[in-house]
Amino acid sequence: MQTLTNQILPGQTIGIVGGGQLGQMMTLAAKEMGFAVIILDPQADCPAGQVADDQIVAAYDDQAQIMMLVQRVDVLTYEFENVDAKTIEAAREYTWIPQGTKALRIAQDRLLEKQFLVDQQLPHATFEIVTTPAELIPAVKKVGFPCILKTTRGGYDGKGQVILRSAMDMEVAQRLLTASVCVLEAMVHFDQEISVIISQNSAGQQAVFPAIENQHRDNILHISICPARISAALAAQAESVAAKIATQIELVGTLGVEFFVGHDGQLYVNEIAPRPHNSGHLTIEACDFSQFATHIRGVCNWPLQTPQLWQSAVMVNILGQHWQAALTASRQSADWHYHDYGKVVQKVNRKMGHVTLLTPAVDETLTAIKKTKIWD
Repeated sequence: MQTLTNQILPGQTIGIVGGGQLGQMMTLAAKEMGFAVIILDPQADCPAGQVADDQIVAAYDDQAQIMMLVQRVDVLTYEFENVDAKTIEAAREYTWIPQGTKALRIAQDRLLEKQFLVDQQLPHATFEIVTTPAELIPAVKKVGFPCILKTTRGGYDGKGQVILRSAMDMEVAQRLLTASVCVLEAMVHFDQEISVIISQNSAGQQAVFPAIENQHRDNILHISICPARISAALAAQAESVAAKIATQIELVGTLGVEFFVGHDGQLYVNEIAPRPHNSGHLTIEACDFSQFATHIRGVCNWPLQTPQLWQSAVMVNILGQHWQAALTASRQSADWHYHDYGKVVQKVNRKMGHVTLLTPAVDETLTAIKKTKIWD
C-alpha cells in the first residue's frame, strides 16, 4: 500500500464554500469519517449548515469572511465551480487548498474549457467565440443551425443560453451578447447523455465510477441510470477520457464529466464540473464508496480505489412541483431511498431532494416510476 503524506485526519476541520445540497452530502460524508465541518453560505440554515458543526453566513465573494473561514480550517473545498478563483488563490496563504485553482478556472469559463478540450485533443462540438452582436451572423454561418449560444461564465440548468434553430432566434441571441462574451456551439445530434464521475487525491490515485446515463427535462437533470445502457467499449472510452481530464487539470476531489453520445456513435465532451455531480447522487446507495466520500478522501489525501457498484440504480430528482407527491409516495415505498435537502421554500424547478432505487431490472423500475405520475 502506498504511504500518503499530508493527510487531514479525523478531528481536524474541513471548510466548504457553498451550503446547498452538494455541500450537505459532502458534510455528511465528512462527519461519518470524523471530521469537523464549517460552511460558508449567504443563507442561514442552508442545507449544509443544518448538518455542519458551524456556518459563516456570508456571500461567496465576501473576501474578508472567506479569510475568516480559512483561518479556522485545516483544508478548504467548495461545492460548486462559481467560486472566485482569485479569492481561493489568496486563501492558500492561510490553509491547505489541494484543489488549487486550475480546474476551477477552466470549469467556470466556457472559453477556457473549450480551449482545454482543443489542446487535449478531446472530442467536442464545433464552436465559435462571439464577442459582439455583429459577430453572431458570421459565426452562425460557420457553425450552422441548430446551435446554442452560451455565456462563457455563470450558466447552469439551462440558464445563460439561447437555442438558435433559425434566423428567427437571432434577435434574442443578440440580446444575450450585449451582456457577455459567448460561445456558439453546434448542437450535437445525440442518442444519449452520459456522465462519468471520477475522484483523485494529491498522489494521483483515481476512483472512477461506472458511466451513468442521464435524461433531462427543461435542461434540468430528471433521471440518472447506472450503469449507462451503452456498450462496454463506449463506457470504457468515456471513463478513459474522464481519467485523462482529471490528470490534466490536476484534479483533487471529485469531478463530473458530461458527454453526448452522438447519432454517429461518437462521444462528445459537453461539460466539466470539478465537484460532486447531480448524476452521481445514486452512488450513495449503489456503490461501496459514494462520490461524496471519495471527494472527502481526495481533498484529505486518503487512498482511493475503483468503486464497486453493488447493483444497478435509478435516481430521480425531486423538484419543487414534485415534492409533496414524492414525499407521500416515499412514505409508502419500502425500496425508495428518499433524500430531502431541507429547503424550506418549494419553488417550481428548484431541486428539493432525490429518490434512488436499487434494481436488478432497470426498465421495469423506469416503468414503475412513470406509473406514479409524480413526474408527468
